[in-house]
Amino acid sequence: MKLTEMPGTDLTFKPLALGTAEFGSAVSEEESFRIIDRFVAGGGTWIDTARVYADWLPGGHGKSELTVGKWLKKSGIRNQVLISTKGGHPRLETMKVSRLSEAEIRSDAEESLLCLGVDTIDMYWLHRDDESIPIMELLGPLNHLVKEGKIRYFGCSNWRPHRIREAAEAAAAYGVQAFSASQIQWSLADINDGSIEDTTTVELEKEAYKLHQQTGLGLFAFTPQAKGFFQKLHAGGPDTLKDTVRRIFYNETNLARMRRVEELAGQLKVSVSSIVLGYLINQPFTVIPVVGASSLAQIEDALPSLEVKLTPSQVNYLERG
Repeated sequence: MKLTEMPGTDLTFKPLALGTAEFGSAVSEEESFRIIDRFVAGGGTWIDTARVYADWLPGGHGKSELTVGKWLKKSGIRNQVLISTKGGHPRLETMKVSRLSEAEIRSDAEESLLCLGVDTIDMYWLHRDDESIPIMELLGPLNHLVKEGKIRYFGCSNWRPHRIREAAEAAAAYGVQAFSASQIQWSLADINDGSIEDTTTVELEKEAYKLHQQTGLGLFAFTPQAKGFFQKLHAGGPDTLKDTVRRIFYNETNLARMRRVEELAGQLKVSVSSIVLGYLINQPFTVIPVVGASSLAQIEDALPSLEVKLTPSQVNYLERG
């Protein structure tokens, strides 16, 4: 597959990102290194992490960024990969208290630089939003970091479409750099209403899709395989689904989509994973699935999706309710 271009930037890459949420913690450093090595050997170039990753595990704070940083130092190929990380996430124990002051944004970014052992971050995400804060109070600190060379581009994660549009308008009015991409929860699977416990998580809905389709703004999709819903259902049936996966994704719409995934996988002679990820990669705007892997086998399963070409009619067929 040819390289994808991020609109409004000079970034080019294969349209698949490696999520590293529990690298160096629940996933050992050794296994993490093997996963990154295989991802890069398979053509992957984008590695995504966050300041808050593994904070939910004892002793996990900062481990993801530190592990990615150790791998960068060991591999010696910093100039061959793109690194993104996220800051400005609330403390897990006080999720309703935002951390998006200029001092907090700067502190998180500078800590990330130290942990990653890099001079600049290719894409820096604001991990959450606080709609009570005027947009320019957020764009200003990010533009300062760009001018200082600490970050190249920046994006938003779990932001709602009206705020993204507002940010684009403000950036144009003030002549400053705007968001280059958005990171949001999206997969082929329809999410059951009220099933996501973290109410600050934003999932793709019609208005967000319309935003990306109209503007061409790049979209990084997290949970792109619906926590393995389709793969597990295909391999072992409903009884193999974990309670969390069943609560969020088990419904008649997704069972019908499962049948169409299996049908198309059979026709194209590819895996279920390739169809599920290919659905995202073959959208009419730039979409980069962020694949979180905890084993080498999961990366081996995801990489072939880079070579899957789906037509617009096949994409539409998959998502029929």
